[in-house]
Amino acid sequence: MAEQVVTVEDLGVRYPGSEAPAVERMSFSVSRGEVFGFLGPSGAGKSTTQKVLTRLLRRYEGEVRVLGRPLRRWGQDYFERVGVGFELPAGFGRLTARENLAAFASLYRGPVEDPDELLARVDLSEAADRRADDLSKGMRMRLNLARALVNRPDLLFLDEPTSGQDPVRAALLRGVVRAAADAGATVFLTTHDMATADLLCDRVAFVVRGRIAAVDTPRGFRLDHGRPGLVAEVRGQGTREFPMGALTGDTELQRLLARGAVETLHTREASLDEVFAAVTREKL
Repeated sequence: MAEQVVTVEDLGVRYPGSEAPAVERMSFSVSRGEVFGFLGPSGAGKSTTQKVLTRLLRRYEGEVRVLGRPLRRWGQDYFERVGVGFELPAGFGRLTARENLAAFASLYRGPVEDPDELLARVDLSEAADRRADDLSKGMRMRLNLARALVNRPDLLFLDEPTSGQDPVRAALLRGVVRAAADAGATVFLTTHDMATADLLCDRVAFVVRGRIAAVDTPRGFRLDHGRPGLVAEVRGQGTREFPMGALTGDTELQRLLARGAVETLHTREASLDEVFAAVTREKL
């Protein structure tokens, strides 16, 4: 059985003056080396849950265990073990990218990453001597990820890590996160980018109105919400749908394939965007 790095049982949070709880009886667990996606519409309780897990919010109900210890029993040593990269870039604007990483690395007692190696990993080597204030948003986001990794964290909290990236660099950053997970780090990821969640997450939780509506692998969600069948683009006829059995026997699809009239052919399954819409609409 995989080691549980995060275990949440009946988590509840209600902000002063609010009629409804921000988080209500939420339970889930995350294993070592897992990339766990935490998805949902704005105001669903994702940020509140993340604030609890990063110890920014200390008032909550329920039981939370992180890295083998009740969260309430952790002190400042907790931050030696975790890395945090939120959507808004954080850093010292007048320091260079290299100086930023060196400054953050100096805050930790344990082993840290080499700043130049980290900058190379996120494609910022050429910007190492540029001030953070002079970097583009996408570059600052990559610096954010490097900063979150500087202390070799066992648990990594990321919020929209591919924000502001072109497709090539988004793929690069997904590779950096996956490499961290493959090396044993646990990743707690919040994002509205369903493509990143689909490509990167081992499991995904959909959060609606402070509760977890459903948890599954991205593939499991796609299969569960899709309809069995095939979709073909046929020259001169546009898109057509066929049953799975059309791949065998003397069928119209087979005859179209034999004539070379089929330009593309793929299974009919739901995208994670469609699953997101279906799950949140159902619960709302």
